[in-house]
Amino acid sequence: MTDLIAKTAIDKRLAEILTPVIEDMGFELVRLRLMGGNTPTLQIMAERPEGGIEVDECAQISTAVSATLDVQDPISDAYTLEVSSPGIDRPLTRLKDFETFEGYEAKLETADLIDGRKRFRGVLAGVENDEVLINIEEGTVGLNYEWLVEAKLIMTDELIKEMLRARKAAPVDESQFDEIEAEGPQEE
Repeated sequence: MTDLIAKTAIDKRLAEILTPVIEDMGFELVRLRLMGGNTPTLQIMAERPEGGIEVDECAQISTAVSATLDVQDPISDAYTLEVSSPGIDRPLTRLKDFETFEGYEAKLETADLIDGRKRFRGVLAGVENDEVLINIEEGTVGLNYEWLVEAKLIMTDELIKEMLRARKAAPVDESQFDEIEAEGPQEE
């Protein structure tokens, strides 16, 4: 069985610890990776269930995750925590992502060869039972979700326009802003 949200054993353990924290805050975990290097980086991608996330919300998640990891202490060495949105050319990690982004270009990779190939690039055509449908040159292919090891949207002009359109349409909570006070002489 594949897990596109958390791949390695440590990623899965961290996801097990952090998913309830993130969900209790009203967000969903999209992807979690502990990436190596001189100082490892714990990368967490999250968003609201309806999509989207703001910078201050990433900071709130970062604070909550840090506190939880300090108590649980699953990472023995020093690490850098990075909390972000999935971005425009986002990874597709949950079955619902393939429905949400139906009609957009994506790259999918399977663990094993399927009809002589592991990589599929085309337009997402939705989900049928546990199969992700993708339109490729040869026609529509159904790939069992469990077979996938990587999946992400391809950045296209159409995708960028749609994300900008959705961002503009999002309601603004004006209670989050301070009142504007005029300086200088006031006219009566």
